[in-house]
Amino acid sequence: MIKSVGDTKIQEKHRASCHCGTVVLELDLPNGIVNPLRCNCSMCKRKGAIIGSVPKNGLKVMQGESSLKEYQFNTKVTRHYFCSNCGIYTHHQRRSNPNEYGYNVGCLEGVNPFEIEHVSLSNGANHPMDRKA
Repeated sequence: MIKSVGDTKIQEKHRASCHCGTVVLELDLPNGIVNPLRCNCSMCKRKGAIIGSVPKNGLKVMQGESSLKEYQFNTKVTRHYFCSNCGIYTHHQRRSNPNEYGYNVGCLEGVNPFEIEHVSLSNGANHPMDRKA
C-alpha cells in the first residue's frame, strides 16, 4: 500500500481529474494506493496507465458525469470511462471484480505516477473470461 508518492500524501478522500478538468472524481483511499498495477490487455497496453482499485462505493463523480463516455469491448463486462473533451481515461468497472472500480493513478491530484516503484503486472491479455476464437 502506498500512503505517499514523492511529496504528496495520499488523502483518505483524494480528488482525481481528467486533463482538462471537466471530469472530477472523489476516491475513498483510507489505505492509500493499494496494489497499483499495469494491465497488459489490448486496451490497457495502449493507454499505459497505472491502475489503482476501490470498492464501487469508493468512487464518486463530483463533476462532469455528462461528459464521460463509455467504451466496452470483447466480453462487454468492463466499462471503461474517459472524458469526451480531452480523452483521458479516468476509471473503469473491473471485469475481475465488478464490485470495484479501477482508476487512473495519473489522474490523482498532485501524484506523479512515475515516482511509484514496483508496479505489478496484471495478465489481462490471458484473462479467463476472454472470448476465445
